[in-house]
Amino acid sequence: MPTAAWGATAPDSGIAPLTIERRALRDEDVAIAITHCGVCHSDLHTARNDWGRTNYPVVPGHEITGVVQAVGAGVTKFAPGDRVAVGTVIDSCRHCDACTHGDEQYCSVGNTGTYNGKDRIDGSPTQGGYSAAIVVAEPYVLRVPDGLDMAAAAPLLCAGATTWSPLRHFKVGPGTRVAVIGLGGLGHLGVKFAKALGAHVTMITGSPGKVADAQKLGADAVLLSSDKAAMRAASRSFDFVLDTVPVRHDVAPYLYLLDRNGTLCIVGMIDMMPELHTGLLLGGRRAVTGSGVAGIPETQEMLDFCAAHDVLPEIEVIRMDEINHAFERMERADVKYRFVIDMATLPPA
Repeated sequence: MPTAAWGATAPDSGIAPLTIERRALRDEDVAIAITHCGVCHSDLHTARNDWGRTNYPVVPGHEITGVVQAVGAGVTKFAPGDRVAVGTVIDSCRHCDACTHGDEQYCSVGNTGTYNGKDRIDGSPTQGGYSAAIVVAEPYVLRVPDGLDMAAAAPLLCAGATTWSPLRHFKVGPGTRVAVIGLGGLGHLGVKFAKALGAHVTMITGSPGKVADAQKLGADAVLLSSDKAAMRAASRSFDFVLDTVPVRHDVAPYLYLLDRNGTLCIVGMIDMMPELHTGLLLGGRRAVTGSGVAGIPETQEMLDFCAAHDVLPEIEVIRMDEINHAFERMERADVKYRFVIDMATLPPA
């Protein structure tokens, strides 16, 4: 099935129109007409081969919402016309301990990414949501609840799932004292989720200009990381710290903020961690951990929670032909807080 798309053909090519082939339906497949696709930093890094493993041509996009067009003979959960979503993982081994416990993202054999991956059956390259349509196996398709805006739901499939999963895993809820480091695409959702789960939420930022924004998002308090006196006064104030900073940084100042048995969870930085004195961990049984995106069951739970509690990301909707400018703005942190492409603006193949 020839399908209109936008993708990169080289590290310096930018994102431009392409025509890709979507496979004919297998028995378990769901064909989806894409209505919206969120723009993730991973899209930019993959398009430019910043991580050194991009296979060109590549069509980014793994925050996908759309409407079912057709289903394979064995599909039982979805029918044409259903509102659905696709996140970062579109297949896995389905048999390992991680997969059978709903943690497909941690598949011991390795999951199949929505883009820049290889189909487990025919070896063809997977291509993402900067396209008119996508075909995905039923177990990896999510339902978008009625009433949840399709554009706003898109960033939930990566940014939302990445912040929701650790909050749930570490049982954040009423009585939990939570700090969220960094007010961006991940951080603003971390604040909204933690608040909706009943926690007392503090936003930690280095920018005084973000104080008002953090309060509008629902933060109970704001702590300036640049204010040394305030940081000292906040020592042992938190049970859980969600670190959404996307670049290499020193986590030591934030470990002082953890109370006994507290946990700092890294969800933004994919890099070497600076040297860390273990006394910061031993002096209070503190832990430093990390978390990736959520699995399928947890992501569906998040979508249902967002619909029930009216929790949505702050978005800016763009046309498909604005994507390269959007990438430039992302690098300047000039977005509050996620771009979403209206795929109705995608020209036909």
